[in-house]
Amino acid sequence: MEHNILINSIGGQGGIALARVLAHAALDEGLNVRVGETLGMAQRGGSVQSHIRIGGDVHGSLIPRGRCDVLLSLEPSEAVRTPEYLGPGTRVILSTTPVYPIPVLLKEATYPELPKLTSALERIGCRVYGVDARRLALEADAPASLNIVILGAYAFLGEGVLSTDSLRKAICESLSKRFLEANNKAFDKGYEAMEKML
Repeated sequence: MEHNILINSIGGQGGIALARVLAHAALDEGLNVRVGETLGMAQRGGSVQSHIRIGGDVHGSLIPRGRCDVLLSLEPSEAVRTPEYLGPGTRVILSTTPVYPIPVLLKEATYPELPKLTSALERIGCRVYGVDARRLALEADAPASLNIVILGAYAFLGEGVLSTDSLRKAICESLSKRFLEANNKAFDKGYEAMEKML
């Protein structure tokens, strides 16, 4: 069994924290897990990729080309930044709220439209699920928990690898207990959003 999850985010969105929760859940279930990270200029909103590899025969920390099972993208344009890891059958959970880089804000560049981003992923053979994670996090009174909304969506999408109970336990054990109630609400919002889509 091998299950590869790639998290694409920008600095400050909680992509690394999300990877920690997933790895914790895998360990709780007695699974072999490897985590690798590729950090950009995280403090300036640069790209951050986290690789979570689960399986008995998994030895390297980076996902081999074309073998990503699930991509969790916390920002729309980040989803297309690492096409080499994606392949036919990759499932993409995509936060649909853009974070505009400075050149776009200064009108020196344009931001790609969501349908174009989705089409680029679908041409690879990916199945794309768009989640308005920012809005759902706000509805949960957890504006900093966009990453946990995406985790909830992943929990419902399911791959038969990590149980919902293990993921909830990992939230409790690997993130601040001060925000546990807010994170649980955010998780529920993502879970329910994916349930409505499928």
